[in-house]
Amino acid sequence: MTQGTLQHERIERRALEQEMRESFIDYSMSVIVQRALPDARDGLKPVHRRILYAMLEEGMRPSRPHKKSATVVGDVLGRYHPHGDGAVYDTIVRMVQDFSLRYPLIDGQGNFGSIDGDSAAAYRYTEVRMTPVAMDLLADIERDTVDTRPNFDGRLREPVVLPCRLPHLLLNGSDGIAVGMATKIPPHNAGELLAAVDHLVANPQCDAEELLARLPGPDFPTGGYIQGRAGIESAYRTGRGRLDMRAKVHLEEGRFGKSSLIVTELPYQVNKTRVIEQITRLVRAGRADAITDLRDESDRDGIRLVIELKRDAKPKKVLVTLFKKTQLRYTFGVIMLALVDGKPEELDLRRVLGTWIDHRLSVIRRGAAHDLARAGDRAHVVEGLRTALDEIDRVIDIIRGSKTPADARQALLTAFDLTERQADAILAMRLVQLTGLERDKLEEELLALREEIARLTALVEDEAARRAFLREEIRELAQRYDDPRRTEILDDDAEFRLSKGGGGEAQLVLVSRGGYVKAQPAATGGGMAGAEVLSAREGDFARHAFLARGAHTLLAITARGNAHALPVSALPRGTRSSRGRHLEEFIELELGDEIVALLAAETFADDRFLVVATRRGHAKRSALSEYANARSAGIIGAGIARGDEVVAAFVTEGGSDLLFATRSGQAIRFPESAIRAMGRTARGVKAIDLSPDDVVVAAAAPRADSDLLVATAAGYGKRIPFTEFKVQRRAGKGFTVLPERARTGGLVGFTEAHDADEVAWELSDGSVEATLAASVIRRSPREAGRPAVRLPAGVAVEAVHPMHSGRRAGSGSPSRGEPDEQAFRETPSGGADSQAELEFEA
Repeated sequence: MTQGTLQHERIERRALEQEMRESFIDYSMSVIVQRALPDARDGLKPVHRRILYAMLEEGMRPSRPHKKSATVVGDVLGRYHPHGDGAVYDTIVRMVQDFSLRYPLIDGQGNFGSIDGDSAAAYRYTEVRMTPVAMDLLADIERDTVDTRPNFDGRLREPVVLPCRLPHLLLNGSDGIAVGMATKIPPHNAGELLAAVDHLVANPQCDAEELLARLPGPDFPTGGYIQGRAGIESAYRTGRGRLDMRAKVHLEEGRFGKSSLIVTELPYQVNKTRVIEQITRLVRAGRADAITDLRDESDRDGIRLVIELKRDAKPKKVLVTLFKKTQLRYTFGVIMLALVDGKPEELDLRRVLGTWIDHRLSVIRRGAAHDLARAGDRAHVVEGLRTALDEIDRVIDIIRGSKTPADARQALLTAFDLTERQADAILAMRLVQLTGLERDKLEEELLALREEIARLTALVEDEAARRAFLREEIRELAQRYDDPRRTEILDDDAEFRLSKGGGGEAQLVLVSRGGYVKAQPAATGGGMAGAEVLSAREGDFARHAFLARGAHTLLAITARGNAHALPVSALPRGTRSSRGRHLEEFIELELGDEIVALLAAETFADDRFLVVATRRGHAKRSALSEYANARSAGIIGAGIARGDEVVAAFVTEGGSDLLFATRSGQAIRFPESAIRAMGRTARGVKAIDLSPDDVVVAAAAPRADSDLLVATAAGYGKRIPFTEFKVQRRAGKGFTVLPERARTGGLVGFTEAHDADEVAWELSDGSVEATLAASVIRRSPREAGRPAVRLPAGVAVEAVHPMHSGRRAGSGSPSRGEPDEQAFRETPSGGADSQAELEFEA
């Protein structure tokens, strides 16, 4: 047969249209299923899944040393993914980048690129290992929890999907372009996402509104803002939506009256270098004449893009132009497309979460079935061993009388009605297992196995048990991965405000008794009493004073337990003689609610705590990071029982002693560690055991070396060293600090006070009396106080506060100068309103 005849026989005559249609469909399905779209169950594309599985097989766990990226690339290509090495390494790089993934799956060592678009180093230079998040995606894979399939050459098997303890499709999102379709799913905050999932597991019939209440929206790794909630709701309800993302920008006042726009956070997937190029083109084209300089001052601590403006420029107008013409404003088009049973489907929020929940319930059932088989097998063996020990003499005679192991096995099978598995286990017994102690161990093991078998049987057969198990798992994961939200969501109708802050000189923030607030250069208030640095109506004075910069946040806690946040940069600027504006212009209080504590925070850290005290003697301690998403409209800051209210709130470092005082004069001191850290909305625990007619009037975390000025309604007072208050157990009755209550009136509060401090006594007629702390006698808790202020007939003291904590004017310290910010500390007052202490250094 000739060569030409062979070639002719291989040719198949087909219509070109039909061949192209079928080939394109095959190609399209290959791209859709094998490359571009994630599986709805684990949120991974095949290449991501294969990389993680190869790293698991190579032992590249978080606790192990990093290994060369080239090792991973080679393993993935040779075992599971017969494509280009560049595609595999590019995927690894993205799985490392903390500006690409909200929760990176790979921990990298070396150069893995930057938000500027810089390329990563070659894979022969970089090293990698998995993160704890990746381990949770792979958890229990060895327990036959998921299906496997042959790899490309049939030598090995690979998982079809990962067990995925986390709802990863929404956790890190996904992005891919297939043939005729695309997916673009944003990342989310783990704590919020797990809260929504937990609710859906407990309430399978819940509606979208309930899920939206727990999952406010995406949370991008680069922070920034999402303007409006309509796009979020559309995406969650229909699977499609448009998110209006904006950079985080604030205004800094420079020298000679010039100001600068400072960009500190960019929209997700926006390249910083491209933004700089866009701004440069605008300036060169004459469309941004107000910009005089553009500098990139970013470092390893974060982004800082400085846009200097002309002296007479209008910063807000410039920013509006930049939002319109550059990627400082960027649209994220959500398309929640993923593979369900191998087919692409657009999913709403409830369907995405429901698909993951069904997957997890299947994984739990399969894992329990795997463990049940092993536990049943072990119980079967232990029962055989126990039978042998009951008849040990006969067993020994049978074994000694047998010529071969096979004869001994057969004799045991016949004599004791055993299975071959049990007989083999008996023949493999060591002599030490013949002791009585070993028999007791077998009995204990058999009892434990039966309990485990009962538990596993319930997981296999009962969906309610599986759901309960899943909820426990979700709560454990929430504790590990819950972190502060990075992206702030603004209401649809909220005006985008250009805040002032971040740099410049320190500001002295003053809030008066009447609720008026202002910020002024700190040097203006140096060494002056509160009444002098805040001009107000008669009877008003500066109840709160904070040294802060524009990046700080003012946190207001109300009597109903709400927490309101206000950027210091948004406060009105004032002079020493100006009055300021009322707080209610900036904070949306509920009708009838009132502010009882104001605190200033630069960061909402996990290692600092907010303690909230209530009138009925309860206390709650939460990490300050729980309040990172507070806004001017308010969030729940503490769960308050009906008929109760907040009387004090203050920040601690975690190792303080707390002091609670009641109207009848009882006080209790106990370590704050006696109150475990709780969630933001928790109600707390009992701090002091109150009599039926008694209430808490003050609480604080005083410094160990401080004096506490205790004040009564009748104007009596005394200073008690904090060391005189002995440490007791939480929830006790405490001890008396007001021995003559009938004559002196009930206790109204306490505050830290030193000799040079000036103290304000608020009276029931609206007036304020000021005294020097040094004029108030120092006594022990058991001794009576002395009259500290003269009261008109029918007038009582309502509260006591320091008018000025620091060096008093005329005390020898300079009255002006730049304050040392390191000398600033939040020092809680014992009254309902706490005040920060200010110390001014020369």
